[in-house]
Amino acid sequence: MSVVRKQDVLRTCAICHRTLLMGERAVRFTPGGDDWVDVCALCTATADEHGWIKEGSPTTPIVSETRRRRRFGGLAGFLEARRAEPEPTMPEPMLRRLSGEEQAMVEAAELFNESAYRRTIAGIAKSLGDARVSLLPFSGVNPEVVVTIAWDISWYQYRVSPDAGQAVRLAERGYELDDLDPRFARWNGHLGADGRVSPDIPRV
Repeated sequence: MSVVRKQDVLRTCAICHRTLLMGERAVRFTPGGDDWVDVCALCTATADEHGWIKEGSPTTPIVSETRRRRRFGGLAGFLEARRAEPEPTMPEPMLRRLSGEEQAMVEAAELFNESAYRRTIAGIAKSLGDARVSLLPFSGVNPEVVVTIAWDISWYQYRVSPDAGQAVRLAERGYELDDLDPRFARWNGHLGADGRVSPDIPRV
């Protein structure tokens, strides 16, 4: 009797290269030829723009309306894309001076929110709902902040180093919250609907 191993059923999105969660919906596309790949729900529009053919569609790729606007619309296409971006909510003004650790947390959140990982996390949150967030600053020669975003069945951990060539990188990921070091399970932040991370810092 053959045994199905976990590594045998892992699927990866061909666009963002994220490992898909068990049970997460994916769409099959072909970039051309007979090869079919999985694309997560968040990246299907990108696959359409690349001219990939969706499984079950006509064999002639259809150029999406978004791609036509980008090709011919110029400023109109740019403005359309800008309107699609949700407006970030402005935080309440701080009434005190931030400590060094709080400043590091705020800067790390800003760098994460400017990275491509924000969209990845936003897509996962659409499937899994509200997340727990932890921001833990580490001091030293190369100070960095560890950003942990967790759900009951999955967690992602990012290292944010402002002075590094790659300021934000995915360090670890897992499926069980019990696998997390207790230091990273002190939930002191929250996740917005658009995938933005914010530290919970008292204003006064």
